Amino acid sequence: MSVRTATASGAVAALLGACVLLPATQAQASDAQGSPVVYAHRGASAYAPENTLAAVDAADDLGIDWVENDVQLTKDGVLVVVHDTSLSRTTDAEEVFPDRAPWAVKDFTAAEIATLDAGSWFGADFAGARIPTFKEYLRRIERNDQNLLLEIKSPEIYPGIEKETLRVLRQQGWLDRDHVKNRLIVQSFGAESVKTVHAQRPDVVTGFLGTPAVADLPSYAAFTDQINPAYTDIGADYVAAVQKLKGAHGKPLRVNTWTVNDAADAVEVAGFGVDGIITNNPDVVRDATR
Repeated sequence: MSVRTATASGAVAALLGACVLLPATQAQASDAQGSPVVYAHRGASAYAPENTLAAVDAADDLGIDWVENDVQLTKDGVLVVVHDTSLSRTTDAEEVFPDRAPWAVKDFTAAEIATLDAGSWFGADFAGARIPTFKEYLRRIERNDQNLLLEIKSPEIYPGIEKETLRVLRQQGWLDRDHVKNRLIVQSFGAESVKTVHAQRPDVVTGFLGTPAVADLPSYAAFTDQINPAYTDIGADYVAAVQKLKGAHGKPLRVNTWTVNDAADAVEVAGFGVDGIITNNPDVVRDATR
């Protein structure tokens, strides 16, 4: 099937008409004027199966220039873009490999994962969509002129995943000056993983996923540029406390909050002063916070 399905490119595009893709510099300018930057969570995952190329294209059709994704390592050391550490929720792994429970990503080769259907669970229009390799994903967002908020998923399961992630980013041209300055953020729930990325590539913008206590924020500021908490865990006081500190690159720490999927919540967290909002419904959040 075509990756950019009729659902993604037709119905989604119709929601917005002639939206224009903004480059990173314009996104930052909008943020400076008070509108949070909008990040399409796992792509535009309200409209296409999460973390697939179809979800990337759906975000592109909506005029969203930042996409968020998750990377993990296969049994043979290939980076793939998938959220859960098990393949069972978003693929037909249980049917194709009935004797391989619990269907952990780390227990399958890249070739085996490439045979799985990662779209039918979402809808018949997406039947046959695949879990992309990280290289395939980077090529698609480069083609679309999109930017990347990359999550290193469950790094405790994958020793060396930071080094491999940076290697592929470099190989695909994503560690040049322009990408590093304007188009790439690497984040993780694992503080040690974020520290490792910062140590190996101090120029790369990093984010910590979570809500550290205010008293602990200075220790995080030593190795990260962003504190990215769940929206249910924050208020205006917490956001202000984060933004008072300077991060690893000497600029005020930023706050990108997740996962905000309706207009009312988007307006509320925008009122807290967050710098960015991560959402499955990027068009809804963008329109609510303009």
